[in-house]
Amino acid sequence: MSDALLVQALVSRLKVMGYESLVTPFRVATVEFQFTAALRGRQGRALDLVLVVDTSIGDHGDREPERVKRRVEALSRALDVTGSRYVLTVILAGAALAGNVDALSETCRVLNVEGIRLNDKGQPENAEAAEALDDQIRVLLPLDLKGTGSEPAPTSLNAMAMLGAALPADFDPELLNMLVLASAAGEDAVETAIGGAIDAALATGEKP
Repeated sequence: MSDALLVQALVSRLKVMGYESLVTPFRVATVEFQFTAALRGRQGRALDLVLVVDTSIGDHGDREPERVKRRVEALSRALDVTGSRYVLTVILAGAALAGNVDALSETCRVLNVEGIRLNDKGQPENAEAAEALDDQIRVLLPLDLKGTGSEPAPTSLNAMAMLGAALPADFDPELLNMLVLASAAGEDAVETAIGGAIDAALATGEKP
């Protein structure tokens, strides 16, 4: 893995949130792939495969958009061949790549992370920097219903209020509460809860 501090910060943050590092290079369908770093999710995010591309140091041709694109597309094809259900996310760590990398978004989710103030140990230098890092990778982080740092932990009612604001006014509050509670156990628990609600509604003829 590159010694770039931003890469260290990204990998460290994702590992804290339950991701595990993969040894690189790694093989898929007998083909070897080299990326600055690679991580995969666990439990509710077990289908997430995250690739880190270091655009600052440029190892493995990471400053050349076309080479990055070809490598990601080759990995995507290899995953298809093996029947993998992994969802690919590529994090471009550092300065935006010169040239057009929009085509990457046709193959995977693309996140660009830059402008994070770090200390010499590759950690955000303060709470503001840590929040800025989280904001740029928020889609990869689980919903936090427990609270962090000195902030009070949100209650289930707080979570219901936040979710309720984005839902139709006639959304069943009991179903909402059930989904909020299930979310603490991960994606599978939420899917099970939704499935149970649908089965119950079909059995009674009521709207779920």
